[in-house]
Amino acid sequence: MYNVKAYSAASAASPLASATIPRRDPTESDVQIEILFCGICHSDVHQVRNEWSSVMPTVYPIVPGHEIVGRVTQVGSAVTKYQPGDLAAVGCLVDSDRTCPQCQAGFEQFCPNLTLTFNGMDKHLGGVTYGGYSASIVVDERFVLRVPANLDLAGVAPLLCAGITTYSPMRHWGVTQGQKVGVVGLGGLGHMGVKFAHALGAQVVVFTTSPGKKEDALRLGADAVVVSRNPDEMQKHTGSFDFILDTISADHDINAYINLLRRDGNITLVGAPSKPLHVSAFSLIMGRRSLSGSNIGGIAETQEMLDFCGEHNLTADVEVIPIQKVNEAYERLLKSDVKYRFCIDMASLKSE
Repeated sequence: MYNVKAYSAASAASPLASATIPRRDPTESDVQIEILFCGICHSDVHQVRNEWSSVMPTVYPIVPGHEIVGRVTQVGSAVTKYQPGDLAAVGCLVDSDRTCPQCQAGFEQFCPNLTLTFNGMDKHLGGVTYGGYSASIVVDERFVLRVPANLDLAGVAPLLCAGITTYSPMRHWGVTQGQKVGVVGLGGLGHMGVKFAHALGAQVVVFTTSPGKKEDALRLGADAVVVSRNPDEMQKHTGSFDFILDTISADHDINAYINLLRRDGNITLVGAPSKPLHVSAFSLIMGRRSLSGSNIGGIAETQEMLDFCGEHNLTADVEVIPIQKVNEAYERLLKSDVKYRFCIDMASLKSE
């Protein structure tokens, strides 16, 4: 075991502050990674402030961060895919039971015994796992990902959550060239949804409540922008979409978007409103439409996504900050004051 610098919160009301945490010595199957960049996800804020206490209560102290990019510094004797000096990444998962039907099918994200990158059960050291707001991390080789060398590393970090969260449902529902795809919301998730749909060859329409976002949506790859508060604009697209990705976490009228689907079209939720959505059965029945949800992706699919990004030169739009500004970034994130993700330059941790 060895100790590393990190930023942690001592309670739900505490700010993140400099700390020291333990890491396990690499076992024969482990990869040790010096963390270069770590993205800030909205779920970091929820868990630091224990806002998901009914589902996954936070254990303190907590070190968040599951959008990790770094460089391999040491590997175990049985590791075959990585060597010191390689670029590597870690997402939301650092282990699973590997034997359940979900794992066998490559869907580790649905494993009933998965280990989250932070605030999960640490079977090696006891207590809970600590995430990427730290100098280094040790992860089993099976849960480490390769990073395309041509991509900006700061922009890669959010791909480990926002990227795979939007890529996975598009792949599952077969988004391809010539289809009409809608993206509801243009935030951390939505901006990646636009980039992926455009790269897959779809005709992309962004739905937003903010007319001022039109120029940025077009820059990101949208072919058209609809102000969703305008019923006439919405009406023009009735029954025309093959697929819609809904990234909104606030309460909204889901039926307004279901009605935009063609026959057999699908709308997938990746945002998670706190209140149940009211769904009209007739909106689904009359066009054999479907409503579904999606949650990140398995390890193989996440690697596929990173490779796809390498081929198409795709990364997240990020604002890079030093770790000393992380509490300020949390407050700005809650105000949607970022385009479109924060990413921590972990070199700043060395000055602590």
